[in-house]
Formats: sequence, C-alpha cells, structure tokens
Amino acid sequence: MKGILGTKIGMTQVFTKNGKLIPVTVVSVEPNVVTQIKTVEKDGYSAIQLGYQTVREKVSNKPKMGHTKKANTEPKRFLREIRGVNTDDYTLGQVIKADVFQEGEIVDVTGISKGKGFQGVIKRYNQSRGPMGHGSQYHRGVGSLGTMLPMHVLKGKKLPGHMGNVKTTVQNLEIVAVDLENNCLLIKGNVPGPKNSLVMIRTSVKKQDTKNPQEELITYVVEEEIPVLDVQEEVVEEQVEEAPTEEAATEVTEEPQETEETSSQAE
Repeated sequence: MKGILGTKIGMTQVFTKNGKLIPVTVVSVEPNVVTQIKTVEKDGYSAIQLGYQTVREKVSNKPKMGHTKKANTEPKRFLREIRGVNTDDYTLGQVIKADVFQEGEIVDVTGISKGKGFQGVIKRYNQSRGPMGHGSQYHRGVGSLGTMLPMHVLKGKKLPGHMGNVKTTVQNLEIVAVDLENNCLLIKGNVPGPKNSLVMIRTSVKKQDTKNPQEELITYVVEEEIPVLDVQEEVVEEQVEEAPTEEAATEVTEEPQETEETSSQAE
C-alpha cells in the first residue's frame, strides 16, 4: 500500500500510437512530506501522515508549526493519514514525489464530491416521476412514506435533502502517465471533486498486484519559432544598401536641356 496527496486540475484526453483515445484526469502532485509515522506499539495501528501544500507561518499556528518542525519541514495546509503501509519503508521528513506510482498501476482516488445543494428524490436517488397529466396531481413527489401502523416515517427513508459534498472514493482507476517534469499524474476516467480540490491517491484495495500493460502515448514537440523580426530587419538593411543615394539620384535625374541656340545651330 502506498499513496500521495494531490490537487485535481481537470480533465483532458490523450491518444495512443494505436489511435486509441483515453479520457484522463490531470492531478497535480507536489512533493509530499512524511510528517509522522505511527506504529502499532505506540499508536495501536500502523500509518504514515503526509503533509501537502506549504503555507506561510502567518497562516499557520504554533501547534501545527511545532508538529511539522519535527520533520524539518515548513507548515502544511493538509495533513492526511494513509494506513496499511509498511512503515519501515518510510522515514520522518521523507519527500514523496509523483514517481511513487508507475504507468499501468491500479489506484483508488478519494475526494469530496461536488455539492448539488437541496435536491428532490428524482435527482438524488434516481426515482421515477408520476404521470404528467393534469388529473394525476402527482408528478415529482416522494411517494408513499410507509404504513400507518408505526404512525411515523421510518428511519432510512429516501427523502429530499442535501446532495453531494461527501467523502467519495472511485476504485480501480489506471495510471496512464507519470509526468515528473510537471509533477502530474494522468489517471484514466474521472475522479470525485471539483477542480482545484484535494484528492488522495492510494493503491487499489481490490487489485493491489495488478498492473496493466503500458501503452505508448503520442507526444507533441513544439518546434522553435523563427525570429520574424530579425529577418525583416535584414531585408530592410539590404533594401537600404541597394537603394541609390541622393547625390546619385540627382545626377541621374539632371539631363542636359536643349536651348534655342543649340537647336538653331543644329538646324
């Protein structure tokens, strides 16, 4: 089991050399720091605590700064635990980067789902509506609320209420690409949460040892642009050199004018 914290950037698509289109979610994973290591002997369970996103000391407080100072790091905005890891493989203050995962690995992504506000049972639980005729008088209602015997609505009844904004995990997603230069992970499919939200990427619980074959992606290289201004300046300089000077132009334009005397002599 291993994991890392990241920020959901958004969705895009990549293409393989076989012509296959893969929709992916881009997750920015800045370097995480191991701020605490918990053991069974001391804490009752084994886990590591990761710190993510450095903040100013003015935004933090003394308890948080003292906690992160033990790991020789700056205050962090988010602190999350990952259980089930081998604590012997980690040290206090260790930096975890995007290369902790490889292409083809299967992961579970956890985040806070998008909030939908107060919604009815049709949108919230995908229930069916009633007839839309005027005589039915029942269109988008809740329906039966139970029998008359208990004289109250039983707990657990699906009713309108606040939809979304809950902790959600999407399982068995594939790591398509690992971009170490930009500290990004490309994950196949969609992950919970809005853009710029915190997500936790962990090894899949159901498919820990599964690794799909890696597919080669098409990469686009931007060619260097030709400096257009320099070329125009050289052309202008050449035109200036080829153009005749003012004195030469006047000499060319000044032609001998025939006078009346010369014309009479010629006759």
